[in-house]
Amino acid sequence: MSRIDLPSLASAAQDEVARQMSICNACRYCEGLCAVFPAMELRRVFEGPDTDYLANLCHNCGACYYDCQYAPPHEFAVNVPQALAELREESYARYAWPGFMAPVFERNGVWIALAAGLSVALFILGFALWSDPGALTASGNFYAVMPHNAMVAVFAPAFLFPLVAIALSLVRFWRLTGPTPGLTFAALRQATRDAATLRYLDGGGMGCMTQSERPDTWRRRFHHLTFYGFLLCFASTSSGTIMHYVLDWPAPYAWWTPPKLFGVPGGLGLVIGAAGLIWYDRARDGRLRPAKQTGMGAAFTWTLLALGATGLALYWLRETPAMGVLLAVHLGTVFAFFITMPYGKFVHGLYRYAALVRHAYEQKRAHP
Repeated sequence: MSRIDLPSLASAAQDEVARQMSICNACRYCEGLCAVFPAMELRRVFEGPDTDYLANLCHNCGACYYDCQYAPPHEFAVNVPQALAELREESYARYAWPGFMAPVFERNGVWIALAAGLSVALFILGFALWSDPGALTASGNFYAVMPHNAMVAVFAPAFLFPLVAIALSLVRFWRLTGPTPGLTFAALRQATRDAATLRYLDGGGMGCMTQSERPDTWRRRFHHLTFYGFLLCFASTSSGTIMHYVLDWPAPYAWWTPPKLFGVPGGLGLVIGAAGLIWYDRARDGRLRPAKQTGMGAAFTWTLLALGATGLALYWLRETPAMGVLLAVHLGTVFAFFITMPYGKFVHGLYRYAALVRHAYEQKRAHP
């Protein structure tokens, strides 16, 4: 498959990454820190798709910035973490589907998420007040607030469309960053291991850099809690769907059933992990962040925190009169999360995995 060029989408961020990578390729002092530099060394020219690939391969540990002899105030002004972070955020919009939606969310994503979540919460509250006002304070029964079929009618399209959009954008990213003839299972296995262990969040073994310029491993730990907490929550929802439609076992579910055994630890992981990432981000050196931030990254983390917190509150307070309002707030948060998935930081995990697969593929071909 030939490479597809998108000259209309070429950007200053891509040019800046290409400039810095050319300097790094001549120096190579940081080649042992992460996957970016071995991938860089396989290239002599850095075209737009190459820079997008390297940007999504970067885990923003920050180690190379502090090791670099050409970092500001040197006239070369090399700041690889910041340059790649800026391009990484830009790449989410570049490969998004449909393309016209990306700029809308980039400019107004936080407000769209808030408006959508609030609208759905108010709709559910209004629906309950119109159909049965007593359902809002009747403990225990979600479907008294909003019938199951009504929930499916609202949330199925809100979930399925983002899945299609993300799949198409991921295919686009994979195709545009170059062909991979002879991709092997070994490369997929290596990439999966690297992603599951967050291997490249270790800064070459020291950890991620903080504002005090001291590396630690807390960012990696919080990422693990968030990632696996999210997977457990997804497993909880999936198991509940199977129990409802396949086993004809509708909610509510006891504490010992899969939806609860997966959901409660998952919610705790989301809350602790997302809160930790929010705290840690404030303690990081601002020079490692994009100079221009869209807000979608922070909105993504806050939404994950809200998902976990409202889900746990709903679990613990289900048998109280607060259940109806909590259900509306939780479902509104879920809806906001769904509609922003294809156009915010959610896709970074998928693009990063694709970049790790390509990296494993390239390294195995270069060093058989």
